Amino acid sequence: MKKKIIGWKEWVSLPEFGGASIKAKIDTGARSSSLHVSDLEINGRDGDEYAEFNIRPDKRGGGMALHCRARVEGYRKIKSSNGQTEQRPVVVTRLALFKDSWPIEVTLTNRDGMRYQMLLGRESIRDRFYVDADGAWHGRKKRKKHKAATGRNNEDRP
Repeated sequence: MKKKIIGWKEWVSLPEFGGASIKAKIDTGARSSSLHVSDLEINGRDGDEYAEFNIRPDKRGGGMALHCRARVEGYRKIKSSNGQTEQRPVVVTRLALFKDSWPIEVTLTNRDGMRYQMLLGRESIRDRFYVDADGAWHGRKKRKKHKAATGRNNEDRP
């Protein structure tokens, strides 16, 4: 498979979680990927655990929250950028970037203090992409929904 080039930040979507566009930071220093969720609840059913949570693709709080449900594959201890360790549930879902989509593991957490809703770690992009540390938005430069609502393109957003 020929590797494509992605920037250090990209618009991605999670088709199994409503398919909305999410701004993701590519972090080759992180092994795992993480997703900002709210109202996280873990429930057991038939010997399995399921995570129920909300995703709000627009970090500014506009738009509807997407209510999602996924089977918990396990838990992972993650050391955050501020040095704190947190036990997070891990789910598997499909990630879409460019015209490709593939399953990834993602930890669920509250990323309120972070600039990006999602962090894509190296396991999610391994053997698929090279990262252009100077570039951004190689996969999709505009988020049509946002542009239509405000008349600005994504590079204008903080």
